Amino acid sequence: MQSALPKVLHTLAGIPLLMHVINAARLLSPDRICVVAGYGSDKVKQLINGDDLIWVTQEQQLGTGHALMQALPQLDVDGFTLVLYGDVPLVRIQTLQKLITLAEEKSCTLLTAIIDNPFGYGRILRDSKTGEVIAIVEQKDATDEQQKIHEINTGIMLTPNQHLHRWLPKLENKNTQHEYYLTDIIAMAVKDGLHVIAVQAENFWEVMGVNNKHQLAELERIYQKNCAEKLLERGVSLRDPNRIDVRGELVCGSDVEIDVNCIFEGVVRLGDSVRIGAHCILKNVTVASGSVIHPFSLIEDAEIGEDCKIGPYARIRPGTRLAKKVHIGNFVEVKNSQIAAASKANHLSYIGDSTVGENVNIGAGTITCNYDGANKYRTIIEDDVFIGSDTQLIAPVKISKGSTIGAGSTITKETPENQLTLSRSKQVSITGWKRPKKSKV
Repeated sequence: MQSALPKVLHTLAGIPLLMHVINAARLLSPDRICVVAGYGSDKVKQLINGDDLIWVTQEQQLGTGHALMQALPQLDVDGFTLVLYGDVPLVRIQTLQKLITLAEEKSCTLLTAIIDNPFGYGRILRDSKTGEVIAIVEQKDATDEQQKIHEINTGIMLTPNQHLHRWLPKLENKNTQHEYYLTDIIAMAVKDGLHVIAVQAENFWEVMGVNNKHQLAELERIYQKNCAEKLLERGVSLRDPNRIDVRGELVCGSDVEIDVNCIFEGVVRLGDSVRIGAHCILKNVTVASGSVIHPFSLIEDAEIGEDCKIGPYARIRPGTRLAKKVHIGNFVEVKNSQIAAASKANHLSYIGDSTVGENVNIGAGTITCNYDGANKYRTIIEDDVFIGSDTQLIAPVKISKGSTIGAGSTITKETPENQLTLSRSKQVSITGWKRPKKSKV
């Protein structure tokens, strides 16, 4: 990976590779999940959380069989063990359930795949007469004839625990890699009279592993394409299905439209008839029905009410809640504020740590000065307030109901209801004053 970060912590769709695999395992409701961690195990344990995880450290990386040996004390004598890989993130639950459905005490179940170019993968060897799986041979140990086989081993298998306890201690590293191959237990199973069942993956991308940044980028596009196809199937209109990134969960109502190059992180919920303009980023956001997010807007940890208009180039920061029919225009930033119905801030303003009432108009260039260098304070703007352009509201301060604030004012005290308040110095002109000129030095 050309990186100090352990491979399984590199992200796909904003989630570590290993987390994709653990989430898939959890959906199967297993008795336990055992994670064998090798390189960078301390960092992996630090960043991958879960009380349901049993951690086992593989001090030396001596192959897949050796990895499972480390976990053997955690495996009951009864039951089955499903082996998954931390760098194979896209295997589908439906595929794994097929393996489990076929599980028997006298059989091993393998996930295989047919690919055009099998180079680098272990080959599935079958009996020439019966077609039964008899062994798996790794690429570097395969003969020229075996390398022509296109059915490959994915590494994912389901095995009865009672046999694993017998087979794993018998593994040897007499191969070109000097590693303990987990795949060698298949030959042991055949020798002991067990039936080896092969289930072929429907999609090769399910079993594709990540060994470099190129493969990671390839899987990212596959993942995003699958997300886009699911959205289209549910009736979402995507201007270009190849230019959307879902890095979490995106839930859409009916008649939702999404333009190009939008990114959705965390949990995002879009109500009916919501429109998202190009180049928007939404993270942990709820947008109610009928709202429009214009291009180049960034919204994070916020709630947007019905029929709102946001942007373009708006920034909605965490803790913000907008009621219905609120307008937040170009180059307006809102942070940790609640804005009631039908209020507007259409141009070049900052609204931070504020409670804004209904039918409020906030003029261009207005700033709530919420920070004194040490502490933050709230601004309260009641219903039906009109704030003129280029106004500073010095928190803590209250703008009372029906107030009008003259343009260019600095407000430091509570205003009376339904009155005009302004704060300006007297305009003067200085005779004889000359504009400075640049030195010719």
